[in-house]
Amino acid sequence: MAETRVQVEGRTLTISNLDKVLYPRTGFTKGEVLDYYARIAPVLLPHLADRAVTRIRWPHGVADGSFFEKNVPRGVPSWVRTAEVPTTGSRTAERADGTLVFPVVDDLATLTWLANLAALELHVHQWTVTRAGRVRGADRIVVDLDPGEPAGLHECAQVALLARDALAERGLATRPVLSGSKGLHLYAALPRRRDPDAATALAKEVAETLAAQHPRLVTATMTKARRSGKVFFDWSQNSGSKTTVSPYSLRGREVPTVAAPLTWDEVAAGAEDPLALEQLRPDEVLERVADLGDLFAVV
Repeated sequence: MAETRVQVEGRTLTISNLDKVLYPRTGFTKGEVLDYYARIAPVLLPHLADRAVTRIRWPHGVADGSFFEKNVPRGVPSWVRTAEVPTTGSRTAERADGTLVFPVVDDLATLTWLANLAALELHVHQWTVTRAGRVRGADRIVVDLDPGEPAGLHECAQVALLARDALAERGLATRPVLSGSKGLHLYAALPRRRDPDAATALAKEVAETLAAQHPRLVTATMTKARRSGKVFFDWSQNSGSKTTVSPYSLRGREVPTVAAPLTWDEVAAGAEDPLALEQLRPDEVLERVADLGDLFAVV
């Protein structure tokens, strides 16, 4: 195993296997994963700040198995900030005292440490934690627009515009993000923190309203058999136990893609033209940030 010791913001890390291919179809290596996360860190880290991070790791690359990891793994460096929180749903990897100990990724050294573990995807809750580890309420809501074949990004863009207007009627400004997978995510900052159950109820109410108004395009039902040709307006990710992939995170797909913030003009174009929107790759996202800055900064 080839190892390299590096200094990152005053921390010493041992990085291994930089030439290991993690995305076989494109030859995208672990070194390129680390490079992407180092370069995107200035816009990614503010959106991970104070949030417990669940990781999806692909130790042998995306063509092999992956696993979710909530608790910090063995050997976590002493300088990594952690948050011990009570479980709110899944008992996966729960400690005997009924808590989970998550990493909080608020610096480049921690981000690099996770990337070196092949934690390609970084998922976060919509609630935050204080420095003392106290769980606070949700400060935003998220909606996952998940298309059922043959629907795709074109239909997701149409639903996103409807959702933007519905949330605006409720006093919420929305920002769109390509999921890096099949669909779109929508985020709206809450004017005051809410219990995750209340945030979930708000998102569900919008979902059911749009499904009633546009039954051929939108479904609020989780049953996959009812999603064909429609966009599932997934309101459930606001639950206290659920997480959503962070904006600017890589995705563990066949080719490397990124959860990438968009402008509403781009979404409108995608609603008009079925070919106008596609998921973005790391180099494209880095170029966009250089040209446009952080489109997610207002959330």
